[in-house]
Amino acid sequence: MQKSIGIIGGMGPTATYDLFKKIIDMTDAKSDQEHIHICIDCNTNIPDRTKAILGGGESPIPEMVRSGIRLQSMGADVLVMPCNTAHYFYGEITPFFDIPLLNMLKETVLEIKKKKIRKIGLLATDGTIESRVYHMALADAEIDLVIPSPIKQMSVMDVIYNGIKASNKNINLNEFYGTVDELFEEGAEILVLGCTELPVAFELFHIDRPVIDPTSVLAAAAIRFVDKSLYNKL
Repeated sequence: MQKSIGIIGGMGPTATYDLFKKIIDMTDAKSDQEHIHICIDCNTNIPDRTKAILGGGESPIPEMVRSGIRLQSMGADVLVMPCNTAHYFYGEITPFFDIPLLNMLKETVLEIKKKKIRKIGLLATDGTIESRVYHMALADAEIDLVIPSPIKQMSVMDVIYNGIKASNKNINLNEFYGTVDELFEEGAEILVLGCTELPVAFELFHIDRPVIDPTSVLAAAAIRFVDKSLYNKL
């Protein structure tokens, strides 16, 4: 019997759709039946992760756990979570599951190492940057990173929250381009799109910069976990 993937979604809905589509697009399948059985819980009741990390926000842990358990009961063999920031809570939610939860950050670091990149520019939410989850994962792999200055970081949050999360296609990207250019000026070899809304933004706004997309990395890892072949290898 073929294995199933469970997606803990809703963080946000567009990022959930993006992962689902990438799993489909990247699976080597020639018929409906050769595709992977995917269960999705697009749980929009999960509170904002950045607000929880920075203080004052409601904890997302209970709803994330509920989603994982629901997906287990639906027959999922492995869980994935298309939200970089949510991985701050990875160690607190995995004890509640009886099946593996793939770690998007660790999979991304492995991909960076495979490409022999020594310094990355991180684009992410305030929560991901303040939590230093990527800092720690990259430091363990002896990979350097640069992040936007506090003022430039505002442009990243603008694209994420006022752009993709708000379904707004008319935001001004001038400040964001300045942020990206600054990271390359500081020695970044490539950008890591450390928020799952950013791959959507880069495609929607046709932003042409060298990037590593953790959503694609996670999709590939999930496909391999359920013993399927990749159609488009990374």
